[in-house]
Amino acid sequence: MSDSIIQIAHLSKSYGKHLVLDDVSLEVPRGKIVGLLGANGCGKTTLMKIITGLIHDYSGTVQIDGHRPGAFSKAEVAFLSERTYLPDWFKMTDAIDYFEDFFADFDRAKAIELTKRLNVDPHQKLKTMSKGQKERLQLILVMSRRAKLYVMDEPLGGVDPAARSVILDIIMKNYSENATLLISTHLVHDLEQSFHHVIILGHGRVLFSGDIAPIKAQGLTVEEKYKEVYGDAWTLD
Repeated sequence: MSDSIIQIAHLSKSYGKHLVLDDVSLEVPRGKIVGLLGANGCGKTTLMKIITGLIHDYSGTVQIDGHRPGAFSKAEVAFLSERTYLPDWFKMTDAIDYFEDFFADFDRAKAIELTKRLNVDPHQKLKTMSKGQKERLQLILVMSRRAKLYVMDEPLGGVDPAARSVILDIIMKNYSENATLLISTHLVHDLEQSFHHVIILGHGRVLFSGDIAPIKAQGLTVEEKYKEVYGDAWTLD
């Protein structure tokens, strides 16, 4: 078994004439919490959609646990998207039924427990939910899977500071043992204590990929390393 659950070589992806990912090569270590950092528009979400099999028209090679993204990898990967992908008429109960039918690793009892903990009404329809309520619903569904790889696109984005610690606690206490978490975020300060490894993207390229320990050994925080890598342009889209 490889030490890396994700292996990417010479990956490029364009939207029309706009090159979003430019010859990206990287490996994501197995069984680690990995931060995916970078400014808006640097290619983080596109990379995550390729990893989770939602985008197929790219050049280069991508392997998830030794397989190209597809039916096999989707059975092992749980994706927390920034956008709600369930029908508006779904209720939490419908979503639980759907995930239980679709994913063999879905834990219904855990989903019900998290629904109560996050105070989600199991009978409220998505179309009447706030953005925050929909995000909690998706978090419940994802964290109720016993996946090998959890891919999370801005799980704390749009969440008020008081709720961040609760959501982060749920993520850290409910992912499967020995699984890998790949988390994209702008809130580096809130999450950096949880990271084992960080990947920094900029202008479609990998600017840095490495473990946290050497960064700390230099007396730097992850946020300081991020700024160092980006230089004067680190806040630019």
